[in-house]
Amino acid sequence: MIYNLDKINEMAEGDEEFVRSVIAVFLEEVPQDLNELEKVLELKDYTRVYKLAHKIKPNVDLMGMEQSHAMALEIETLGRNMENVSEIDRLVPLLKKDVNQVITELKNDFNL
Repeated sequence: MIYNLDKINEMAEGDEEFVRSVIAVFLEEVPQDLNELEKVLELKDYTRVYKLAHKIKPNVDLMGMEQSHAMALEIETLGRNMENVSEIDRLVPLLKKDVNQVITELKNDFNL
């Protein structure tokens, strides 16, 4: 398991419906953002790469995905500074792979 719901559970204070709603939002929004990230990366639109990574970062952090959070932060920083773009090209597929794994795990763990 590469996710950890401690942050969400702390916020939820025992409200299981809240936990499920946060997970549902993650499952809906993050894959869309990642697909958009891939598209703008192909276009070499690094301003949008930065903005999308910035948007993804708190979502993966909330899910306790520390490695994914670090990757999103690095993509965000490199995109903002428009430097070492080959590293962005390397990191985006890794981030997507991690997110897809978590999506599969969440769907199985929560029968979604």
